[in-house]
Amino acid sequence: MPYYVFAVKPLGLLHKLAEFEAFKDASAHAKALRSAQPADAQLRVKVMFADNQLTAEDLLSQVRQAGPSGEE
Repeated sequence: MPYYVFAVKPLGLLHKLAEFEAFKDASAHAKALRSAQPADAQLRVKVMFADNQLTAEDLLSQVRQAGPSGEE
């Protein structure tokens, strides 16, 4: 399965930037893009592992539940 690198714009708009077969390559590309951005950039760069681009976009669009707070 490939690793997809996406630009996540305000309002959750997704734009595929690249696709890699290895996590190491995808991660390095994402880190390079993040470091090239100005500090006040409205763009987030995310890496997603999925069967295909549509699944990756769906996973990135899902609202994640907060994890345990550590207090019970």
